[in-house]
Amino acid sequence: MKLIFKILTAPVTLVIDLFTLVCIGLISFSTFFLRLASGIVGILGILVLATYSVKNGFILLTIAFLVSPMGIPMIAVWVLGRLQSISCILKEI
Repeated sequence: MKLIFKILTAPVTLVIDLFTLVCIGLISFSTFFLRLASGIVGILGILVLATYSVKNGFILLTIAFLVSPMGIPMIAVWVLGRLQSISCILKEI
């Protein structure tokens, strides 16, 4: 019974592993561009905060944080970690 379940879940684990591999590559590649964009928007946010409008400066700083490697890309890494743990659970069964 255990062998039959492993045979049935093998394609699922293969698809999950390949998907996470591709996504990790995309995240690693895009980190440079996101860090660059975050830096530019962060500097612009500080300048707007100091000279023009406090509200718009905070909006730009929030966008800079979300685009930074600690924002939305970290959420993607967390989701990929959960997918890999699901794959490991399926492999152990």
